[in-house]
Parts: sequence; C-alpha cells; structure tokens
Amino acid sequence: MAIYPGSFDPITTGHLDVIERGSRLFDRLIVSVLHNGSKSPLFSVPERIEMLTEAVAPFPNVEVDCFGGLLADYALSKDARVILRGIRAISDYENELQMALMNRRLQPGLETVFLLAGEAFSFISSRLVKEVISLGGNIGGLVPPLVEQRLRERLRAPLASSQAQ
Repeated sequence: MAIYPGSFDPITTGHLDVIERGSRLFDRLIVSVLHNGSKSPLFSVPERIEMLTEAVAPFPNVEVDCFGGLLADYALSKDARVILRGIRAISDYENELQMALMNRRLQPGLETVFLLAGEAFSFISSRLVKEVISLGGNIGGLVPPLVEQRLRERLRAPLASSQAQ
C-alpha cells in the first residue's frame, strides 16, 4: 500500500496521471490531502476531498483521505510502507529528496517512490492553473471538468475565448 500526499489545491491532470500510474503499481493507494494551517488554500480540505473523490472514482483501489502533522506518522498509522511522489522537473527533486530522507529517518521502513511526470503534464502545477484561469486563460485539459467549473465559480473567471469557439 502507498500514500500519495499533497495539497491538491486543486487536483490537476498531472496529479491524475500519477494517481492512475500509482494505482497500477500498488494494490491500494491512498490519496491524502495535507491539512496545513500555515497556508491559505483556495479550496477547503472538504472541498478538495470532494473533488478528489470524484476524480479518482474510476480507480477502485484508490481512496481519498486527509491528514495533518508528520507524513511519516500518518503513513505508520495507515500501515503504509511507501510514499508516492511525482517529479515534474529536476527542480522538484532536491526538495523531494530532503523530504524522503527525513521521512525515512523518522520511520526507517518507509520508502519513497518517485514517478516522473508524463511529458504532457510536466509543466502543470496547481499554482499555475489558478493563475491562468484568474487571468481569463484556457485551462481545459489541465484539470478535470468539475475542478474547472469550481475554479471559475470561486475566482469568478470568465470562460476563456478559445473555449467558446
């Protein structure tokens, strides 16, 4: 069993790519939303859980959860031995390596498995998606349709002109 942790604010097609591939590698995958009180997310944890639950519905061995505190402790509480992480670029690797080594120090039996982002998804980030839609840009194909709708409602973003054609 593996845990794929993240803020998922919001979930993107890049996240879904990692989830789909992870669901084939592990008998059970928990996609877990980090509750981090020091950040100001666009969507609440329950909203992110709701969007994730709909997005992962096609994968019967994937479930959605949330956690706060140390990921290593959360993994232990779920009897997970693997943390799944996606890497988009070399710049992601340094931070991910530090977290993986710290998690292994805290829980020596805990391994981190890195999946390289699919080529079509390597530029997508939740931050960039929010920025593009807030400026009226087209995010079609970058997030699931429900997420795009929720982003438009939350940010009062107009439909991008390239989508209207």
